Amino acid sequence: MSAAIAAVHDEAAPAEETDWAQILGLYDLLVRVAVAAAMVHGPDHGLRLVAELEGQLKGNHRVEAVRGHLREMAGDRKAAERTASLPERNYLLGQVARLREGEC
Repeated sequence: MSAAIAAVHDEAAPAEETDWAQILGLYDLLVRVAVAAAMVHGPDHGLRLVAELEGQLKGNHRVEAVRGHLREMAGDRKAAERTASLPERNYLLGQVARLREGEC
């Protein structure tokens, strides 16, 4: 996949001629692979894939969104513990509980 992204970059001499839509689609595919892997092998596996892909996806907002989702799936309570807002804390803890119920 990263080779495909590099190939799209190489096909265009100046950056203005780069097929950015195709590159965005490839980035989206990389992120989906991490989510699919997490559904099969667990959220920690997906988080490892995201960490491996992070260099290729630097600056792409989808990386943080997927990382947050996978951490939530893993039952990570850090966000809930760090917020001073009681409604936000309750929401985040509810999300963790909801995801844990879905695993059973």
